[in-house]
Amino acid sequence: MANAKVESGSTVPRRQLGREVRKLREEAGLTVGQAAEAIGRSAPTLWRIEKGGSPMRPGDVAGMCLIYGASPEVTDALVALAKETGSPGWWRSYTGAIPKWFDTFVGLEQSASHLRLYSAEIVPGLLQTERYADATFRAVRPSPSEEERAELVAVRMRRQRILTRKTPKPPRLEVVLGEAALFRPPRDTSAMSAQLSRLRAATELDNVTIRVLPLTTGLECAPDGRFHILDFPLERNGRRREPTVVYTDTLTGALYLEKPAEVKAYMEVWKGISDNTLSHADSLDIIKSATERYEQ
Repeated sequence: MANAKVESGSTVPRRQLGREVRKLREEAGLTVGQAAEAIGRSAPTLWRIEKGGSPMRPGDVAGMCLIYGASPEVTDALVALAKETGSPGWWRSYTGAIPKWFDTFVGLEQSASHLRLYSAEIVPGLLQTERYADATFRAVRPSPSEEERAELVAVRMRRQRILTRKTPKPPRLEVVLGEAALFRPPRDTSAMSAQLSRLRAATELDNVTIRVLPLTTGLECAPDGRFHILDFPLERNGRRREPTVVYTDTLTGALYLEKPAEVKAYMEVWKGISDNTLSHADSLDIIKSATERYEQ
């Protein structure tokens, strides 16, 4: 389990702790403003803490628990959890490459046990080659510098290690890829052949499944864009360490959705997409055909 903590950094502990202190505050009948005044913090700071956006010192957590009337047992557990919130993940060394809104996603991705990805137009980052990844970052606006782009590519390649790691157990990855992604090459089309070969190689991993959503699929079952659904491992008590999270991003920001109604909506979309994909064998055939096209 020590390795798991190193991989996930502080993201999951921060989010866990934030949910617990928010629950204590609400049980104490305090608003964010009232609680912030009582603990000597600003309301925006307390809001970030409760959302898992900031690490917390054990002493501060103990003080909050005292104000909220938490039991000694709960206080001890949350103080122990607070000690984990300062553990940096490997991606923190790439300080100029990862936007703050993406930092949380990398930590969650490292901790997930099951990843479901839908992408209509491009190959997902976990399956990209370096040349293909470099091309995607050339489309980002404002354009990153050469140095920044190299760091962005390096982070993306490092993220892919979760698929083949020995411990903790690698996550199960299910990808639904729009057929258009197979025929939308970088400007350097020679990079596309290698990218498609990478997709075929990825399907040889026991924990990876790639299926293609054909262009003949009706609009009702082919949403625009892309999204991720992340599930997390069970604790020994049978509860999940982290609730299911839906992640979707744009060029300048991201949404993290975890309310039951929000997750349910995306799960229904995922089911509709999955029901209309090609079979595993047919998906491999169309990827192979696309590969041959770029090898000519």
